[in-house]
Amino acid sequence: MMKHMIAILWKQIKDTFKNKTIFIQFVMFPALTIIMENAVKMEGMEEHFFATLFAVMYMGMAPLTSMAAIISEEKEKNTLRVLRMSNVKPAEYLMGVGIYIWTICMIGAGVIGIAGKYTGSVFGKFMCVMGVGMLVSILIGAAIGTWSRNQMMATSITVPVMMVFSFLPMLAMFNDSIAKIAKFTYSQQIHLLINQLEQMEIKFEQTGVVLINMVVAVVLFVFAYKRTGLE
Repeated sequence: MMKHMIAILWKQIKDTFKNKTIFIQFVMFPALTIIMENAVKMEGMEEHFFATLFAVMYMGMAPLTSMAAIISEEKEKNTLRVLRMSNVKPAEYLMGVGIYIWTICMIGAGVIGIAGKYTGSVFGKFMCVMGVGMLVSILIGAAIGTWSRNQMMATSITVPVMMVFSFLPMLAMFNDSIAKIAKFTYSQQIHLLINQLEQMEIKFEQTGVVLINMVVAVVLFVFAYKRTGLE
């Protein structure tokens, strides 16, 4: 199993540099954070403003879209069928791809944290919170990719879902009505946790919302897998 997963990891690393769309997803928001944190200074602006903003967008966009794109692309090109003939089990494939995306996105999250000048235990908390959010996004992306018959179908589903989870926390900052809706999404709860890293107090509501979102993502993936499989 480990041998198969390592092979899948290397395959995805090579494919990432060939697929510019996925590569851009991994580097865009870390790069934007570095630029904005150093270039924009306004009186009264909250500390870590751009790091917090782009971190949540990155978490809601990069792992979700990448996971869905990779699975749907390989389904469309019948690559998964070749892997199955090489005795690679679906669980090994999904874990290999998921671990790869999670690791790459966490590296990006680390860049955002450093650019945002998080240090010490606060940086550790930032990475832990981002890690949980990345996991939920990957599960949602896996459900979409598994359900989709091809890349076009995956894109048509991924874009609106990604827009909701990526931009809802930002819109909630300026609109109370949107905030009341956004609080039921994991991305909004992750945003709230990142905003209080220095004096973090994890509430039952925040934990519950994230866990419910995670369970729903797992249920949707299982349903999609039983309905369409990976081929």
